[in-house]
Amino acid sequence: MDVQANTYAPDETALLIIDPYNDFLSDGGKLWPAAKEVAEGIGLLDNMRAMLGAARDLGFCVFIVPHHQTTPDDYRTWDHLSPTQQRVVKGQTFAAGSWGAKWHPDFVPRENELVMRQHWASSGFANTDLDMLLKQHRVQKIIIIGMKANTCVDTTARFGQELGYHVTLIRDAIGAFNWDEMKATFDINAPAYAHAIFTTDEFLTIVGKLPQAMAM
Repeated sequence: MDVQANTYAPDETALLIIDPYNDFLSDGGKLWPAAKEVAEGIGLLDNMRAMLGAARDLGFCVFIVPHHQTTPDDYRTWDHLSPTQQRVVKGQTFAAGSWGAKWHPDFVPRENELVMRQHWASSGFANTDLDMLLKQHRVQKIIIIGMKANTCVDTTARFGQELGYHVTLIRDAIGAFNWDEMKATFDINAPAYAHAIFTTDEFLTIVGKLPQAMAM
């Protein structure tokens, strides 16, 4: 794909980091055992760090897109819980006030970086302020990293495309619980809606931020 650096102009581009919680990304997190094989296999944390560093250097807006932090009473009166929501509330994943619901230390937002309203299911757009705040910051292009490929990433990216955003996925800065989930997302689903799918190195090369040692 022939893409020029000015495709990602700083004044119209945002990096979305989906669910950078300890429960997903840190050793000791409730979901880290499920995520570990893929995360280590693709260098997930290093690539997320590289993408965040590049976004900050380039002046992209940075948005944290977090899942709802659970309490034991969540969803008790709901009529239609998804299987994922049932598992989240049963396991108290991202439990409010817990270490697991804190940001992974490498992805703590800075003062000028925005944390969206928490999403209850998979989409970072549904019933949140993400679309409104992207529009208020004149963002037209969203780059997505984080967790996890076949649920929150896939759903947020699809929703973003339908709202009119240019959508880029960084396939080795997005994790999953197994390789089938990665294949389903990046080889089958995403090519039907994403405008671009890159590795971290490919993207950093496009925007001129690939470290010199890696570029040689």
